[in-house]
Amino acid sequence: MPSHLSADHPAAQPPQRGSVDALISQTRRLRGEVDAVRRDAPADGTDPEGRWQRALCDLAMHQLSDLDQHLAQLRDGPPAVPVEREAAAPTVRAVPTAPRHGSLLSRVGSAEWNLLTDEATWSGELYQILGRDPAAPPLTLDELPSVVLEQDRPRLTAMVTDCLIDAKPIDGEFRVVRPDGDVRTVHVMGEPVLDTDGSTASMWAVLRDVSELRRSQRTVSETRDSMQHQRHFAQTERRLAVELQEAVLPPWRGSLRLPRQGPETLDLAARYLPSSTSELIGGDWYDALELTGGDTLLSVGDLTGRGVTVTSGMAMMIGALRGMAVAGTEPGQLMAWLNQLLDASVQPALGSAVCCRYRPESRTLTWAQAGHPAPLLFRNGTGRVLSPPDGVLLGATSGAVYGQAEETLEPGDLFLLHTDGLVPRRWVSPRSRSWESPDLSEVESEGDTVSAVSRLLDLAPRFGEARAAQDCVRMVVEEFGETEREDDACVLIARVAT
Repeated sequence: MPSHLSADHPAAQPPQRGSVDALISQTRRLRGEVDAVRRDAPADGTDPEGRWQRALCDLAMHQLSDLDQHLAQLRDGPPAVPVEREAAAPTVRAVPTAPRHGSLLSRVGSAEWNLLTDEATWSGELYQILGRDPAAPPLTLDELPSVVLEQDRPRLTAMVTDCLIDAKPIDGEFRVVRPDGDVRTVHVMGEPVLDTDGSTASMWAVLRDVSELRRSQRTVSETRDSMQHQRHFAQTERRLAVELQEAVLPPWRGSLRLPRQGPETLDLAARYLPSSTSELIGGDWYDALELTGGDTLLSVGDLTGRGVTVTSGMAMMIGALRGMAVAGTEPGQLMAWLNQLLDASVQPALGSAVCCRYRPESRTLTWAQAGHPAPLLFRNGTGRVLSPPDGVLLGATSGAVYGQAEETLEPGDLFLLHTDGLVPRRWVSPRSRSWESPDLSEVESEGDTVSAVSRLLDLAPRFGEARAAQDCVRMVVEEFGETEREDDACVLIARVAT
């Protein structure tokens, strides 16, 4: 093929092999490192960020593979020019030899169109790119648009016209339709070859099949858009869940005294602790409500799952609990009706809860639980786990019956309600071990479970010195607030006034 600038300019010589070989080695080493990163990328097809990472690695691998082959061509120099036949020999067009199908060489071809003789010369690679029979004559510049997609023909015409008339270099892409109907994207780079008088004698071009490259780029773009859409959706869902949670949970901050009148009031404080491993809001909740006659309703609970759906279910549970409590329903029956409500809901879910009714006149605490950690009672500098009545998870079985327990409190007593996200726990058989045993020596579960409960009970001396329930909540947050937890958590502390 003639020089890029002049028909009689000597052909450029390939660079020294040593320098190009070094570049090839660096390219192949980099390709291996990218391949290692690709293998480490998440393979879960449901994760948009993982798909985006793998698509970027595939694109980089594709480009590095092409660079490797281009450097090899640069090192080896242009193909040898065929020896011209004697004038007497019959003119027979040589059939270009195409490289192995699917190789990197098969994606880069070259061509030259002579404007003086209207002849065209194609490499075997170009025949393969366009899917044409190597025995067929190459297409002239006038014939080339016939294989180009109709929408891209004006672009090709403009590039060729600028090259032939204004001597501008060609650098652009167009799509071609192969005889089998397959559409390929071709990137072309070329320049005019000038005659001695400065006029354009011919045009040369290097054409590269970039279909796979563009497909990889589209995959990167699509996976990036999918990831951004999911992140936007998650942010929107979190904002809605937070707003719903803030609307449902009690608005009071600091300590609250219920009932608001009378000597035997409860000093209350609570805190919600978000998960450290998830941005979505969970179904943990707490509530305190003054009932008719001066009684106080206290409850904490947890619904399985995360997001707006769970938060709306939490709102339904709190509303139902308040309504039934105002109607005079005792905690045991209240748990049974909550179980029936959750069992009949459109979206099945499981939940746990503990509900307490405090009567200030007698200082009695009547409570029930549904698969939930039992309250902790602190008195005179010591603490213990209350022995829980029977109660299975809400929504686990229809028609479940829930027991009820009663505890007489003394002035200065403090009891703590919490969801299981605060303290890791492993549920064991009912009424035998773990949270259902008031004696921690009988707990036969993971060591961290015993340690966590002991850490809560070890706060008893500090609780005794605290002036308000809010101070006690602050101590719990200091003890457990920085803990890596997979679940959200709530803690509610009530202290009987002295």
